[in-house]
Formats: sequence, C-alpha cells, structure tokens
Amino acid sequence: MRPEGTGSTFRCEATLERELHARGFGAVAGVDEVGRGALFGPVVAAAVVLSPDRPVRGLNDSKLLEAERRETLAPRIRERAVAWAIAAVDAATIDYMNIYQASRLAMRLAVGRLDPAPDFVLIDAVPLDVPLPQRSLIKGDRRCHAIAAASILAKVYRDQCMRVWDEVFPEYGLAEHKGYATPKHCRAIEEFGPTPLHRLSFEPVRARSRFPIDYNPQMELLETSGLGAA
Repeated sequence: MRPEGTGSTFRCEATLERELHARGFGAVAGVDEVGRGALFGPVVAAAVVLSPDRPVRGLNDSKLLEAERRETLAPRIRERAVAWAIAAVDAATIDYMNIYQASRLAMRLAVGRLDPAPDFVLIDAVPLDVPLPQRSLIKGDRRCHAIAAASILAKVYRDQCMRVWDEVFPEYGLAEHKGYATPKHCRAIEEFGPTPLHRLSFEPVRARSRFPIDYNPQMELLETSGLGAA
C-alpha cells in the first residue's frame, strides 16, 4: 500500500495525534530515521510519544531547521515526551542487508525500546514490521509533530556521533558534512581511502575500497536478527 500524502502540501501539526487519541489510542508514537544517504557511519532512528499536555513548540522536519534550533528542541522533546528512544544500525550491517532494510530495522528497534510501549505508530514514508496499528505518511516529518520530534532527536544524535568520529578521523571533515557525499568528503576518500566505518557498498566508497562488497539486496537476515544494531 502506498504511503499517504503523495502530491499534498504539508503543515506540521498534531492533528493526526489528536484524531488517534479521540479514537481511543493513548500512546501514539512518531518514528523517523536520518543518515540514509550518508557514506559514513550508522543510520539512526528515533521514536517519540509526545504528551498532549506538554507540547513542544516549533516542531518540524529536522532538515528544515537550523542546527542551533535542533539542538534547542532536542532536550525539550526528551524532557516533555511520554517516551523516547533511539536506535542505530552500523555501516557493516548496512552493507550486508542494504540501506532500505537497515533503515527499517533501526526504526523497528527504536519503537521496541519505547517505555511505555505505544499502541499506534506514525511513520515517515515506510511501513514497519511491528505488531501495532500504524500509518505511513509521505513527508511525515513535515506533517506530524510526533514524527518531526523523532527526526530531530535522530538528527541531533547522529550529528553528535559525527563530531566524535571527526576527532578519530580528522582528515575526512565529518563534523562539517556529517558523512554525506560532499565534494570535500569524496576528495578525502579519494586521497586517504575509506575508514572501517564507511559504507563499502556505497559509491564512491566502493570504488576506493581495498575490499569491495559484492552487494546483494536479498541478504536480509539481519533484519530479523537485530545483529549489528547499537
């Protein structure tokens, strides 16, 4: 089934959450991932159950917010949410099972870590293999407060990881481009080769790897096992 929202204009609000609460769902989680297109590091997902009694103003798709604004909103979300959780799937697992399945795995793990557990899940763009009623929304992080909150937590966490790894691999400029395929990053890969935390199945990393990956999109064993997730 195609996710809802194709061709629509979006306004980030809590309308969907309010509708679901009115239908009797008490804990509505929003789920999103970041880092899907990066060449380096994990894909990170967050799941958030917001409190209708403690709203967080200014929520929107993390990509539409300035970094300083995301850093301000993230602690407010964590402090006011009913529940929140983060999960990451590393580069080796991404190479093994493909980025789409790794992203879904990270989101599923994040949902599974929520305490209290949700009774409905709103997801950005893709369906999840979780035993819960759910709704998948195109551009959900621009339409739904809970998904936007999840996108902010995931983005802030992943950016913090990139700043840490920048100290380990200073030649690559990770703190600046967060592992994405900028010209600076691609030049560094060309000059220094990939690190152990680069995604070897992604171009241009694959082209410079001493141990190229024979990528097989059918290798999905880790999706169900959860191995390789942090």
